[in-house]
Amino acid sequence: MNPEVPIASEAPEAGHSLWTDAWRRLRRNRLALFGGAVVAVLAVLCAFGPIFSQSYQEIHLDLGATPPSPAHWLGTDDLGRDLFSRILFGGRISIMVGLVATFVALVIGVTYGAVAGFVGGKTDALMMRIVDILYALPFTIFVILLMVFFGRNIFLLFFAIGAVEWLTMARIVRGQVLSIKKMEFIEAARALGLGRRRIIFRHIIPNVLGPIIVYTTLTIPAVMLLEAFLSFLGLGVQPPMSSWGVLIKDGADKMEEFWWLLVFPGGIFSLTLFSLNFLGDGLRDALDVRAAKD
Repeated sequence: MNPEVPIASEAPEAGHSLWTDAWRRLRRNRLALFGGAVVAVLAVLCAFGPIFSQSYQEIHLDLGATPPSPAHWLGTDDLGRDLFSRILFGGRISIMVGLVATFVALVIGVTYGAVAGFVGGKTDALMMRIVDILYALPFTIFVILLMVFFGRNIFLLFFAIGAVEWLTMARIVRGQVLSIKKMEFIEAARALGLGRRRIIFRHIIPNVLGPIIVYTTLTIPAVMLLEAFLSFLGLGVQPPMSSWGVLIKDGADKMEEFWWLLVFPGGIFSLTLFSLNFLGDGLRDALDVRAAKD
């Protein structure tokens, strides 16, 4: 009798984590990669560009407002200041406002939503009714009142904008917590006697990072747009500091005579907002658990 030939078993397929699959899907999204690349390039230029370019505060009254030229790539304003340098420096302020205010909203919203969803019951109902009441208030008027009452300070601007942008984050985190707090690993943590604080910050929040990251990338452009709106009203960044919103406001006042003062700041600001939204949409699709099952 011929001995049986052993059948070679197939090698087990290597598993992939959620983050590995998400990165693989994100790389296939060219629009999201384009948005991320644009944001990265603009961030580097705004961070280091003013160091090597002409000083944004140098005034040349004899030069005045001049259109783009080899000496001044994007032209100069009515005081003879180089517009390219002012856009780079203004980008520092706008991006910093977007990041810091979003961080404030992130800390408040994630903590508030996680506590409300995990504790549940009357505490959850009371906390979410507070959110509903704050939702009914006009955000812009609330920020304007804070700025008028406490003074026009850039650090207060960070807090004021962050204080009105955390509500949606709190709702998103609460919904995610409600869906996972009954899972086995949470029940196991409770059975081991872990306290609520440790369960929330060590087990629950790390498992809702996907939606948090996605909404964070979408909050940054919203915050930057709100800062630009406040600066357009004269309630945002104050001279001698500058931001994209301030430059757009100045350009809008003089657009009939000096078109470049509005076109270039507005174009770069719009490109940044579009890129951040493309990146946020790409991250949302990449971190979608249902897409991982396809």
